[in-house]
Amino acid sequence: LEADRMRSLAVDKENLENQRQTVKEERRLGVDNQPYGRTGERLPELVYDAFPYKHSVIGSMADLDAATVEDVKGFFRTYYAPNNAVLALVGDLNPGETLAKVRKYFGSIPRQEPPKAVDFTEKPQTAERRERIDDKLARLARMDVVYKLPRGGSPDFDALRVLSTILAGGESSRLYQRMVKEKEVAVSVGGSPDERIGPGLFRFMASIPAGKPPEDALKLLDEEIARMRAEPVTEKELLRARTAARRSQVSGRTSALGRAVSLADDAVLYNDPGRLNTTEQRIAAVTVAQVRQAAEKYLRPENRTVIITVPAGAKP
Repeated sequence: LEADRMRSLAVDKENLENQRQTVKEERRLGVDNQPYGRTGERLPELVYDAFPYKHSVIGSMADLDAATVEDVKGFFRTYYAPNNAVLALVGDLNPGETLAKVRKYFGSIPRQEPPKAVDFTEKPQTAERRERIDDKLARLARMDVVYKLPRGGSPDFDALRVLSTILAGGESSRLYQRMVKEKEVAVSVGGSPDERIGPGLFRFMASIPAGKPPEDALKLLDEEIARMRAEPVTEKELLRARTAARRSQVSGRTSALGRAVSLADDAVLYNDPGRLNTTEQRIAAVTVAQVRQAAEKYLRPENRTVIITVPAGAKP
């Protein structure tokens, strides 16, 4: 099935229009008619200056209306070509028989011109960016705070993963204990680094209870980040981060699909399909000093973007 699609997908005016309407409905469900949908779309627009993720992946209604049959054929020809694909097969397979079938079904599909290289250039941010969104579908205010990060695979990313577990990973994290349990300025809080093939993001998000100003949650976030930058984390916190990394590694292997996705993603992003096997060891090697250095390097006020989303009609 996949080889047949790669070889000869038929794109015509009728099926393009059918799928155009399908994607428009996906946009309505996932963005336009979803609480905080505009927030999710606005964040990368505000954060990035040049990197292509600045533009919404699903596109606007105008983008979708503008797509022609030739546009779609050209895109498919370039990006769904065998020389731009990774095939991951997981299961009780006989390697010899399997590779013979791969050659049979995929071997004669012609290569295409490779896609143009993506420009990953993103200038350093020099001042905080902030915006307020009035959301008619939101029932609670929400605080989104994003810091720019380097490309995926950077040596700092393992320290950032440890930092995120300590700061915002679950109910035992510093932010949950301080913002939700102690001060009650948020009903939920979380945060994690987004590792991408281009410049990534470290995103913190907190839902704010009615009657509480989002600025209170932002103030506590600032205090905890300042503490992370000024004081070493504890060995107990490091152990919790290592345990979380091990749990994540094991859970990623519980299904054939999970293993296949991991193999394919790591092959595409890092040219290293076995990268999953090194996660636990890399996290275990992260030191207290590296966590502190990562906080100092990336979690700086001038490197962040803040969006406060409030229910439409709420008082400032």
